[in-house]
Amino acid sequence: MNDANPPRDAMIQLHALAELGVRKACDAGWSEQRFDALTARLPDALRQASGAFVTLTQGGMLRGCIGYIQPHRPLFEAVFENGYNAAARDPRFPPLREEELAGLEIEVSVLSPPRPIDSPEDFILGEHGIILHKAGRSSVFLPEVATQQGWSREETLDHLANKAGLPMDAWREGAQFEVFTSEIYQAPAGSHLNLD
Repeated sequence: MNDANPPRDAMIQLHALAELGVRKACDAGWSEQRFDALTARLPDALRQASGAFVTLTQGGMLRGCIGYIQPHRPLFEAVFENGYNAAARDPRFPPLREEELAGLEIEVSVLSPPRPIDSPEDFILGEHGIILHKAGRSSVFLPEVATQQGWSREETLDHLANKAGLPMDAWREGAQFEVFTSEIYQAPAGSHLNLD
């Protein structure tokens, strides 16, 4: 969606699509007809290609997070697919079960296209998501990760290098960086998806 932030009603529609993807993964309240009804009258902005993530939390603890940075799918499809994948395919967690839907928080992040920066000093903590590229490896943090963890810029970059499978100080030399912003909407499962 480029740098324009989606309006709140569009974010609510995306949240419903993310939840439908989650429900498809646990075989709870999913149907092709429900998907068709949700996508029948989407605004054009949600049909444009965009990067997107879906993050699932349970009791404040991460339960799944999947997405992609580059805008290669229509936003509504990306959110639905990443809802499914966060529930079923995050390798850090077992697949989500239907009984876990109670108390599940679903967060949708719509990303701006990444842009290169000249130096890690250009990375604005809490505002930018960041991507590190070095030695054929890469890793990414969404903008909220550093503030949620209470990390400084250096600590964020240390953890980013570590996430890429590199030594923690590997970002200091020979790394390339890109930054992006995200529009975030979070609500409990069941907030916007009419299951009647």
